[in-house]
Amino acid sequence: MKIVDTFPRAVRDIENVFIPLADGGRLSARIWLPEDAEASPVPAILEYIPYRKGDRMRDRDEPMHRYFAGHGYAAVRIDVAGTGDSAGVLHDEYLPREIDHALEAIRWLAAQTWCTGAVGMMGKSWGGFNALQVAARGVENPRAILAVCCSDDRYEDDAHFMGGSLLTENFFWGSVLTALRILPPDPNVSGERWREMWRERLETVSPLAPTWLAHQRRDDYWRQGTVSHDYGSITCPVFAVGGWADAYSNGIFRLLAGLGVPRKGLIGPWAHAYPHEGVPGPPIGFLQEALRWWDQWLAGRKTGILDEPMLRVWMPESSPPASARHVSPGRWVSEAAWPPPERAPRSFALAAGRLLERGSGTSERISIRSPVSTGSQAGAWCPFGAEGMPRDQRPDDERSVVFDSPPLPETVEILGAPVLRLRLRSDRPVATLVARLEDVFPDGISARVTYGVLNLTHRSSHSRPAPLPLGAPVEIELALKHVAHAFSAKNRIRLALSTSYWPIVWPAPAEATLEIDTEGARFELPVRVPRPEDARLRPFDPPEQAPYPESTTITEGKSTHDVHHDPETGESVHAIASDFTENGEPGLTRIEATGMEYGDAIRVSLSIRDGDPLSARVEMRHHARFRRPGGFSIGTRVASRMTADETSFHLETDVEGFEGDERVFEKRFRSEVPRDLA
Repeated sequence: MKIVDTFPRAVRDIENVFIPLADGGRLSARIWLPEDAEASPVPAILEYIPYRKGDRMRDRDEPMHRYFAGHGYAAVRIDVAGTGDSAGVLHDEYLPREIDHALEAIRWLAAQTWCTGAVGMMGKSWGGFNALQVAARGVENPRAILAVCCSDDRYEDDAHFMGGSLLTENFFWGSVLTALRILPPDPNVSGERWREMWRERLETVSPLAPTWLAHQRRDDYWRQGTVSHDYGSITCPVFAVGGWADAYSNGIFRLLAGLGVPRKGLIGPWAHAYPHEGVPGPPIGFLQEALRWWDQWLAGRKTGILDEPMLRVWMPESSPPASARHVSPGRWVSEAAWPPPERAPRSFALAAGRLLERGSGTSERISIRSPVSTGSQAGAWCPFGAEGMPRDQRPDDERSVVFDSPPLPETVEILGAPVLRLRLRSDRPVATLVARLEDVFPDGISARVTYGVLNLTHRSSHSRPAPLPLGAPVEIELALKHVAHAFSAKNRIRLALSTSYWPIVWPAPAEATLEIDTEGARFELPVRVPRPEDARLRPFDPPEQAPYPESTTITEGKSTHDVHHDPETGESVHAIASDFTENGEPGLTRIEATGMEYGDAIRVSLSIRDGDPLSARVEMRHHARFRRPGGFSIGTRVASRMTADETSFHLETDVEGFEGDERVFEKRFRSEVPRDLA
């Protein structure tokens, strides 16, 4: 990473500005601005998220937004109402009030004397979601958006459900967001009202995981925040960016295919991060690419970005798997449009243990009943860096039914979503099918390429699921996650099928045996033929950014990830800790510009016992501390647990608030949510 500390325009940093709202509230904003912007106004770029601009995200915000300001933009970072120093309460994700506030903030920015009136919106994850939603209001501003690591579909492609199956991430993200919503304002910014604001957050908070879990079908609840039902409502240009190691790549393909506005897609090898910081590498000069986008749409300068292919993706090459991956071997390729006008999927038939390019000519029935702990090699649902990548799949393959191709005579490249179509029978009314596409090396090592999950009661509809008819055949279609991959010659292509994928997917209430009928079963791969023009793509600039803010580590926390399987009891336990010190408190960092010392830490446990899907249990503890010399010292703790029986999910959440070592707030929540064919 190149650190740039001199820019075409000198920058001044406005630590905090309050933007007034029509409902009487106010949003807290930090602004980086060219020093001469009053005399020479500039467009504005807005990032609008609930993750605390003053402390938790300062290390990420400062290098990026100062860089934009140095190149002639007003870079604005706003905390969503009810977070950081923005007044109010955050009740849920992407409510209409949040989007209304964004539009008010945009109008306020456009009216400032230092702004030309042109405003763009960008963000990663939450900020990408709400940028799409603000754009879907069809107003004059934002003039363009840049949405990174996000989704156009909250039900099908977010942290809640996948193929109608419940993700354990629904519980964890709900618990983390509960913890983030009770963090205190900074008295140096919010003034004497800070304690009143903090108390309001504590007293009004309620866990979100039960709310989300109460909507196990695609219903009107998920329509809020989902733009895929009406792409025509988005009237400004869209640049959608993601990474193959991230959980949010599918939406990019849908946006490119569904939008009618100027649009671009970029997918690298990265996890859940901005691409200039992207790991697995290589990272790219993403901030320079973003400037080309903003110059085109906000400053009215032709940058050539529209003359380049609509979609550019990293094509990973065969490489052995590793739980910590820093670099992904491969190369950049492109598509002029998506979907490509000419596609020729490569179709395989299924036979016992084999993928065949021609049908076997026989009908075989193959049974699948995986131990419920199958999935131990999956890695994280959404990695944030080099850790949490899928490991060697052989332990999971031994618990699955696998179909292998012959050794490949030459390299085979794919780009798109593999699709599995087959007929099956089940001995249970509720069951899960998981399909993994793998790259098998001559020595037997197996690397996961992509995967898909289907709650089989959702085989025909996510809004109207239906129990499986016991013993009767049903036709299913399972689309795996979009992917790019180049299988090396001499390797094999593997399809692995299982009935469980713990700890990513919550298990069905009873173990099911599925019987696959190979007659007519097809596994289609979206083969892409390499083209000479791939080698002539304009290279990306090396990554660069402005300097990090000055900070000091006060106490350093440790992070661990242990996986243990007891062969005698059949119990598997995943234990994860992030940034905890030996005394159980979070590691602390001091921000030198403000004097604030802060830290938050998470412990996670996921356990299950083979033979008993009702033994599944997940727990999370979140501890946070904020303090400043002179007496300000606030701590919060959230402890959450989730289990299930045959008919219901059971959730518990305990919330605590501390001033110094004194507990000043405590509340317990207990929820029971009926299982709805889940």
